[in-house]
Order: sequence, then structure tokens, then C-alpha cells
Amino acid sequence: MVGTSRSWRPPVGESLLASARGVALALLSIVISLLLFLLVLVSLTLMIVGLGILTTPLVLGMVRAHANQRRVLAVEWAGVPIPSPYRPEPEERRGGFVGVVERNSYLLKDPATWRDIVWLLVDAIVGFTTALLSFAILAYGIEGVCMMFGLWEYMGDRYWYGFIHIDGYDSAVKATVLGAVLVIFSLYTNRLPFMMHFMIARVLIGPSRGAQLAQRVEQLYETRHDAVDSSAAELRRIERDLHDGAQARLVAMGMSLGTVEALMERDPAKAKEILMQARSSSAEALTELRDLVRGIHPPVLAERGLGDATKALALRMQIPVTVDVELPGRFDEPVEAAAYFAVSEVLTNAAKHSGAEQVWLDIHYSAAAGGMLRMAVTDNGRGGADLNRGTGMKGIQRRLGALDGVLAVSSPAGGPTLVTMEIPCRLTQRAPQRG
Repeated sequence: MVGTSRSWRPPVGESLLASARGVALALLSIVISLLLFLLVLVSLTLMIVGLGILTTPLVLGMVRAHANQRRVLAVEWAGVPIPSPYRPEPEERRGGFVGVVERNSYLLKDPATWRDIVWLLVDAIVGFTTALLSFAILAYGIEGVCMMFGLWEYMGDRYWYGFIHIDGYDSAVKATVLGAVLVIFSLYTNRLPFMMHFMIARVLIGPSRGAQLAQRVEQLYETRHDAVDSSAAELRRIERDLHDGAQARLVAMGMSLGTVEALMERDPAKAKEILMQARSSSAEALTELRDLVRGIHPPVLAERGLGDATKALALRMQIPVTVDVELPGRFDEPVEAAAYFAVSEVLTNAAKHSGAEQVWLDIHYSAAAGGMLRMAVTDNGRGGADLNRGTGMKGIQRRLGALDGVLAVSSPAGGPTLVTMEIPCRLTQRAPQRG
């Protein structure tokens, strides 16, 4: 009964925070969005006399910065992701007036620019209303609660609170009851208009279906291209390892055996010594071949699955790794291989570069939304990891990208570092029930 009663308590802290943030959003909408919309209209009008060619890129740049700020707030304040829909800008830009004209043309040809302009007007009206509504209902309710405490005396005989005419203490008490109902109602519901504000923004400044398809095609092209490059690089690595390792040892063994054959009758002791060396070389060649095969596809991964393979991997690390794995079964071989080697690379980076004393590895699977395999590696090291530095993280991105997976890194200076990896996939084999 205690747990049930608590579930009915209004989330006061979240509601008050939503109201305060709603006021901030309302100010951004009515001031910044409306001002930028007017500046865009003026700048586009000045295109007629040529002056707009110089002002439009600057104004549209401010519009994009404003829209990007709203995308950040949507994620941080409401957990509503709004992907960026803008086309990639040309890598090479010319300077001077020609460069300004080219940038102006690029911005005006991007459909996302015109969607941003429409959003500015909608945000100044509808966005302002939905953002302020979270605060307005709560404030209006508090006003009603204050009526019976003497506020009604300052409102005059013609004041109406909702449908209640305030003309004395009795009507002020009724207004207080109505105000209390509105306060309780707002504490439970004032996040709804707050969320609606960001949902409207996602419809207008998020990528359209056509833009999503274009981005998807571009992403698929890049990931498939990277996958081909990675496969070619992997084949070259295997060839190099075989040539420099096992093949060289096998050639040396053949030469040694030829020498043994020549010395067998003349110098048996020397032949026996060379034969022992050849035997040792054969053992080393076998070890190198096993390591090479393990690097291509670890036997424990094929036999026991991703969970046991990552646990075995964690045991071989130089620093302690706490493993939390909850997997309901097996996945396709490419998925398990990509996940295993991605975890291996992240753990190796943590051991080599982070200066961490402890690493935590979490692997879980969610069947929602078609299925998602999630892996998280956290260390208590010095932080400062960057996706744009080094080739290790880029290699992981390419490996996961070939399966539509994603990689995210959070590594502030001083730590901790959190590396999150996700691969969309489905179970191919469920784990047997125990007990």
C-alpha cells in the first residue's frame, strides 16, 4: 500500500522545473524566434536590390544556430531527439564575394532552410503558447489559492476567477478551492504542453521523410564503402601475419629438416639438436596460427556466444573488469563478431591509454523496437577520449556502421569515460531455460 500511495503523489519537483523551463522557452520563442523571422523577411526582401546577398547567409546562420540550440534543449530537457536535417556544406569554400554568393545559394537551395523559417513563425505563436501554458496553469491556480487569504479584496467587485464572480469572502473561498484543483491538475499535467512544444519543433525542424531517406542512403553508402575497405585491410593483415610469422617459420623448418637429413649419418648429435629446434619452431608456428585464427573469429565466440566470449576477454585484460551481461540468446554471427571486436578494442584502449584502475562492462539486449544490442564500457581513468583522434574508435565506428550500429563517447577531462555501442539485431537462438 505504501508503494501505491507514493505512485499517486504529484511529481512536484519535475512539475516546477517544467514550469520554469517553459517560461524560458516562451521567452526564446516570442523574442528570438520572432526577431529572427522578421530579420529573414527583411534580408530576403533586400535580395531585390542585391544587399540581401550579403546579409542572408549571416541571418540564416543565426537561424540555424537558434534551431540547433532548440535541438539541444529538446534532448536535455525533454528527452526528445531532433536530428539535424541540413545538407553537408562543401568542404572547399572560396573567399570574397564569390564565396558569399555560393554560400547564399547553398543555404537557399537546402529545403531545411525553408522549414526553419516556417518554424520560426510557428514557434513565435504556437511554441510560445505551449511553452507558457505549463507555467500559466500553475500560476493561475496559485492565484486562486491566494483569494481566501485576502487577495480578493484587491480585485474589485467585477473580477471573475474562472466562472466564479468574486464579490466577497464566500466566493473567494470557492475560488481558492478551484485554484487548488488547478494547482494539483498542473502538477500532474504541466509537462504535457512542455513536451508538446518540442514535438512540434521536431515535426518542423527535424528531417523530413525525404531528407531521412537521403541521409540513410548516404550513410549506407559510407558504411558499405567502409566495410569493403575494412575487409580489404583485414585480408592484408592476415596475409602479412601469415607471411611474416607462420610462413617464415615453416620455411625455416623445411630448411632445418633438410640440414638434418644431410647430417643424420655424419653428425647425429648435431642433427638431433637441429631437429629439436625445428620442433620448437613448429610449436611456435602452431601458436601463431591459433592466435591468427582467434583474431579472425575466436573459438569461444563460435562455441559459447557473445556473453561468455566477452567474459573470457575481460579475464585476459591487464586491469580489473567488472562484467554485467544479460543476453537471452544468440545473434547472427556478424553481429556477435562485430560486438566482440568492438568491446575488445574499447577495453584495450582503456587498458593502454586511460590510466584507469577499474573498468565496467555492461551488455544487455532489448527486444523493443525490433531489437537492440547495447554495450557500455565505463572506466575511472583520466578521460579526454575523442572520436576524432586515433584510428581505434574510427575502426569501431566502421565495424558497427556496417550493421547500422552507432558509437557514442562521453569522456570529459578528468573522467570518467563512457563508451556506448548499439547494434540493431534480432535473436536467432534463445538461451535454454535453467531450473
